[in-house]
Parts: sequence; C-alpha cells; structure tokens
Amino acid sequence: MYWGQNSHAVGNPGENQLPLDEYCDKNTGDVLVLSFLSEFNADRLHPPTLNFANSCLTSFDNSTLLHCSNIGKAVKKCQKQGKIVLLSLGGASGAYGFADDVQAERYADEIWEMFLGGNSETRPFDGSILDGIDLDIEGGSSVGYVRFVQRLRERFTEVPNRRFYVSAAPQCPYPDFYSGPILDNAFLDMVFVQFYNNYCGLDHPNWYNFEQWHEWATTISANKDVRVYMGVPGSPSAASTGYVLPDRLEEIVNATRGKFSSFGGMMVWDASQADYGKRWPGVC
Repeated sequence: MYWGQNSHAVGNPGENQLPLDEYCDKNTGDVLVLSFLSEFNADRLHPPTLNFANSCLTSFDNSTLLHCSNIGKAVKKCQKQGKIVLLSLGGASGAYGFADDVQAERYADEIWEMFLGGNSETRPFDGSILDGIDLDIEGGSSVGYVRFVQRLRERFTEVPNRRFYVSAAPQCPYPDFYSGPILDNAFLDMVFVQFYNNYCGLDHPNWYNFEQWHEWATTISANKDVRVYMGVPGSPSAASTGYVLPDRLEEIVNATRGKFSSFGGMMVWDASQADYGKRWPGVC
C-alpha cells in the first residue's frame, strides 16, 4: 500500500490520511511504500525533495530537506510488526532523473546514507533504517537507473544480516514506456504494476494483461523469482479508470493467483483512498 500523498483529502478537505503506524496497527498488508521522494537530480546543489502531504512539514535547520521524526518512529513501530517499509522515488508529478551512470551511482550512495544503512548527519527519519527503495518512474528517461540499482545492491552487502529490497511501479502497458530498460536489466524483488488509468486496467477484462507481466517475470526479468503485484485503486476516486467493485476484484485476484506463479499480491493506491473507501480490512 502506498502512503503519504493523502490523495483522498484533495477532494474531501479534512478527511486526511492517518499516521503511518495506524495503518500498520490495522494490519493493512505486509508492505508500506512511503510516497514520494519526488525531486532529485544528484547535482549536490539541492537536497532531495520529500513530499508526504500533511504528515511532515518540518525541515532541517537552514535546509529544505524534510525532517520527519514522527514518520521515523512510525517506521520502527511498523517494522517491529513485521512490515516492510520502502521509500518510493519518482511519482507522476515529480522532477527527477540522471544524466549518466556516474551521477546515478553517486545518488545511490546518497540514498544509502540518508535512508538505509548509512550514517548521514541529515537523516529524514532519524535512526530508522528503511527496508528498501521503490522506483515509480513516470517521467524523464531511463538513463542511470540500472546502475543506481546495482550500486544500491553493492551497498546492501555492508549489512549482511539484514535484507533490503528494490521494487518498481510500472504502468500496465507492456513494455512500460519509462521504466522498460530498468525492468529488463535491474535486479528487482517486487513489481507493483498499475492496472488503472490505462486501457489494460482491471475494468477492461479483454485487455487486462497480467499474463504479459508474468511472461516478463519468468523469462526476461533479471530476477526470475520477482513477484508481480496487481496494483488497484483504493476507491472510485483514486484513479480515472480501473476501479472494480470488491466482489469482482476478489474474482480477478483469485483467478490471477491460481493461474500465475509470479503473482505476489495486491498493491493499493493509496492508503487514504482505501481507508475512507472502506473497501478492504487488510490490503498491501
């Protein structure tokens, strides 16, 4: 489940997302994705731009970098409950990308130091160590991202007793326009395919193409054991298209799970939509 953008409140002022740890207490799935780190270019002139809507508004002294101690505490609480907590880079409205592999490698080191196993003096979540990084690349080019993932995995080995993850969130048309080269060449653990806002969404059964993604996972992906998650809107207002009623969704999930070994579960956009939509008692 993606958390952080408070998208339900855009059309419903005052009906805000809950703190991260309250979704963990509700048992809303096994993976929580913090969204987003929405602007980055690794030029070392500007810190990364984090955006968690109403959930974090404070920054480090003399800096625009958010300092979210409350989220850091929530991350630790969720992890104690066995949840995986990732940070998503990108998003639909961000400004991001790399000029080359050198820049991407340098930025992977910065992400490691700030959010994962490193020791940066400015860690937005203080001492909390996230479980990995999600790439929701919906703009720019694919330059550098494969090297970015490679470098992250090199840094992962510095903490051998802990597992870190890398995921991606392509849109359902295959191959994905922005992240196709990343998907084919970077070692990913999970792929959260967005089956909404496109012709191949869940509301278009003749075009629903999980089979294509299963074929990619088992024959093309660098990790032949990658898990493919069915991304769904958390309510009718969460996406322009793709929403289906709960009974129909259950049918699609059961059929997909039974047919494709790569099926990993459901991904929901986003926590606020699912919460106020009250669709499911527990989703990922």
